[in-house]
Amino acid sequence: MKIHPSELYFYYSSNQLGEKLTKAYAKSMTRFVNEIDLNHEKLTATQWDQLLLKLNLRAKDLLNRAHPDYQRLIAGKDWDQEGWLNILVNYPYLIKAPIALYRDKAILCVTPTDILKLD
Repeated sequence: MKIHPSELYFYYSSNQLGEKLTKAYAKSMTRFVNEIDLNHEKLTATQWDQLLLKLNLRAKDLLNRAHPDYQRLIAGKDWDQEGWLNILVNYPYLIKAPIALYRDKAILCVTPTDILKLD
């Protein structure tokens, strides 16, 4: 995943609460914010895997476990790494918070101010 050093990559699902405030904080950090709405732009399993490595998280950690679709489709099943990546590819709207990538560091922005940890 090639990134420009002065550009902040902001991965979000447009149906998430708080994404607008987090995005505003992102725009206060740099002029160049590349917004990726995961509901409209599909990431590949490889791209998700690279993001997870930068975040130092598991795919399961990104997902909103309270969402009805998570409960219906995912909960209670045994998934391997490839299965979890496919869940991220096919159900990106289940992401619980935006992800920001800046200067080769990434963070899951559970609260809007979490993005400031990248600066």
